[in-house]
Amino acid sequence: MGSRITTSKVRINASASRVWKAITEPEQVRQWQYGAEVITDWQVGSPIVFRNEWENTVFEQKGKILEIEPGKMAKYTLFFPHPGMEDKPENYFTMSYLLEESEGQTMLTIIQDDPREQMQEQEPLEESEENSVLDGLKKLIEG
Repeated sequence: MGSRITTSKVRINASASRVWKAITEPEQVRQWQYGAEVITDWQVGSPIVFRNEWENTVFEQKGKILEIEPGKMAKYTLFFPHPGMEDKPENYFTMSYLLEESEGQTMLTIIQDDPREQMQEQEPLEESEENSVLDGLKKLIEG
């Protein structure tokens, strides 16, 4: 079975540099990523961790920065622990954020490439769940 690739797009009335800050600065990420704290230096090869607490339990997604072009593109791997899923390379998925600015607006494309067989058996996110994250990001940026 191949990867499950999910692509989401949103046009934001802001510059690419403003969108970039919203997807990379910890205090802004926390506002649209369900309160998650992002920990990284945004350098290729560096670790990246999304840490969140829910009902007194800390959850962490961890990975590595694969590619970075400030203001234009970020790509990293992530592992999200699930019961019965080992922390090994084939259980990591890839997130890509692509920014294209035109006439004062930025098209943000988010691509999740998930090769994990166990996760492919699950139903994909409901469109409303996916849209709520993008809507939160757009609202944060546009005010």
